[in-house]
Amino acid sequence: MPDPRSYFVKTFGCQMNVYDSERMAELLEAEGHTPAASAEDADIVVLNTCHIRERASEKVYSEIGRLKHRDGPKPIVAVAGCVAQAEGAEIVRRAPSVDVVVGPQAYHRLPDLIARAKERPVETDLPTLEKFEALGKRRKAAPSSFLTIQEGCDKFCTYCVVPYTRGAEVSRPAAAILEEARRLAGEGAREIVLLGQNVNAYRHGGTDFAALIAEVAAIDEIARIRYTTSHPADMTDALIDAHAATPKLMPYLHLPVQSGSNRVLKAMNRSHTAETYLAIIEKLRAARADMAISGDFIVGFPGETEAEFEETLAIIRAANYAQAYSFKYSARPGTPAAEMGGQIDEDVKSDRLHRLQALVQEQQLAFNRAALGRTMPILLERPGKRDGQLIGKSPWLQSVYVDADGTHIGDIVTVEIEGAFANSLAGRIAFAEAA
Repeated sequence: MPDPRSYFVKTFGCQMNVYDSERMAELLEAEGHTPAASAEDADIVVLNTCHIRERASEKVYSEIGRLKHRDGPKPIVAVAGCVAQAEGAEIVRRAPSVDVVVGPQAYHRLPDLIARAKERPVETDLPTLEKFEALGKRRKAAPSSFLTIQEGCDKFCTYCVVPYTRGAEVSRPAAAILEEARRLAGEGAREIVLLGQNVNAYRHGGTDFAALIAEVAAIDEIARIRYTTSHPADMTDALIDAHAATPKLMPYLHLPVQSGSNRVLKAMNRSHTAETYLAIIEKLRAARADMAISGDFIVGFPGETEAEFEETLAIIRAANYAQAYSFKYSARPGTPAAEMGGQIDEDVKSDRLHRLQALVQEQQLAFNRAALGRTMPILLERPGKRDGQLIGKSPWLQSVYVDADGTHIGDIVTVEIEGAFANSLAGRIAFAEAA
């Protein structure tokens, strides 16, 4: 197979995987490889995987099987990410068509591993921050660009594999983060989304997360700052105050709670209670009245009773979410919860998930409908489905559809909201920013 080769990176899972996929693409392009339109057209296919839920990892094996039977020459297949870290050499045993396995902390070695594909290398070391030091400078930016500042987790929730697949909590030096943020801004990024498994646990040297946000906000070209995913244990008063003091910090926070039952939260090894979680939300809304909250929920955790599930519905009503993400509990091998008694029947899980999602969708629709008739700044990020249509994000992370009217991706425009739906808004551009 002649060099240079074409490549395709397929991403499963979270925003941190999106960031990692972007960096892997940059590594491959630095070696002279060129992007392909699809996995079917590529000489190299990288599957950047997620291991949070069983279905996510099974999707990877389904994709491997599909690539094995595609027409024409077979590609070099690299499995990266959290499934690679969790399963390691088991992947090449289970799927002989896989050529390379590389964990999320070692993907800076991807070009070398691909060059040694005939050896079927497996690389699942967890070198602290070596990856970021080896990656080099960012080459591309989107209007809203991800920037990983922290990786790993020390919380050890009993249902979660992240501490085993991403390693211990570690924060990047502030100077390196700010250099990357400035480079992204220079490439056209208007919004920076700071990423971490526990992003608000960030601390390096004398810089905590609130101080880092202030330094990113000082970069003139950056108009907006977001961050995800947060842990309630790390919502400090200084960070809450930053939401009041930093206009560039968007009034939207994803703050997972997982359950409204204190007994279930303790069994999950979550350090907050329903009461302390709601107190954080109260402080945030006191700091900024227009603060929107989203959350994560797991239904059917081992031993969860119907009354405890009702406590989860109660916390949803109390928090009044703009949106939320909810899942049936999925046992992950090696986690303490997988060995707990009281595993819940799938039919019960499905019923509870349906009821929870109906309540969340009701709240989300009400939140979106409250935008009708208002004007708000929208960052235009990508084309819509119709000719001349663009899609952007409101400050509260709602997708907003507009007719372009001479504006472009990357512009921030003031939009009057004329339509509100379950998952999006529609509006007309009232005026655009000065060129």
